[in-house]
Amino acid sequence: MALSRRRRAQAWRSVPDQHGRRFVVTGASSGVGLETARALAGAGAEVVLAVRDRAKGERVAASIEGRTEVRVVDVADLSSVRAFAAGLVESGGVDVLVNNAGVLGVPYSRTVDGFETTIATNHLGHFALTNLLLPALRDRVVVVGSRSHWHGVVDPDDLGWERRTYRPYAAYAASKLANLLFLGELQRRLTAAGSVLRATGAHPGSTATAITGGSGNPLVTRIGAWGHRLVGMEAWEGALPVLHAATMDVPGNTYVGPHGRGELKGWPAPARRAPQSLDPDLARRLWERSEELTGTSFPL
Repeated sequence: MALSRRRRAQAWRSVPDQHGRRFVVTGASSGVGLETARALAGAGAEVVLAVRDRAKGERVAASIEGRTEVRVVDVADLSSVRAFAAGLVESGGVDVLVNNAGVLGVPYSRTVDGFETTIATNHLGHFALTNLLLPALRDRVVVVGSRSHWHGVVDPDDLGWERRTYRPYAAYAASKLANLLFLGELQRRLTAAGSVLRATGAHPGSTATAITGGSGNPLVTRIGAWGHRLVGMEAWEGALPVLHAATMDVPGNTYVGPHGRGELKGWPAPARRAPQSLDPDLARRLWERSEELTGTSFPL
């Protein structure tokens, strides 16, 4: 079955020629991020592997055929994000930024900036990175979401779970809803500014990756990994919607996911969005709150 699936996916794995283009992929040391970087480099792109652990990034880079560069960034640390963005701008800019790094089901904790870790990693860090890089971007921003956004509730006045009882998976769902709200609002702002840049998004369906490994609960980690392997896809398959959103000529605000039932697995196709992810007022309020927290704003 795996061989047959690989054969059927060959057309999607044949990413259009990307010579002369530079991509940044956050969370590129494993899972969907790694497979996205691998496919892009194989298509001729220069790929910046944006990772927290340089040694791990260097090991991964050695396994990828093509042009890669390892740069360190912790998206949960705004000082790290600022330094990373400044280095990219100085080194010649970027064609495509793929905001992929994320955490799922982690125990409550705060980052060095005082933010709750899930929202900081999955939304605020990428929000800041995007705004800092927009003047140096040449093509698009890709937001990696999740089906979990359907269960998310975003309260712009309580992004840090200070007024509500913290629940790890509710926090994850909220952060993924924030990703979709960010996608729509970013495209609205780009359009209003007359920019040729675009924002696109994708989700990997049910894909076997190490994202549950940070839960702090070995049982949750094992069950999560087993479940994805049972009903879902391998990481290279989960990367296909992301590659589609990153390289195909699609309009801004496009959102892609697997075509199969429940968008759990399959080949890239238009993905459904929860009604709350399409609320422009909520998206605007989230954007304004994110600007306050990160000290960054739309620069165009």
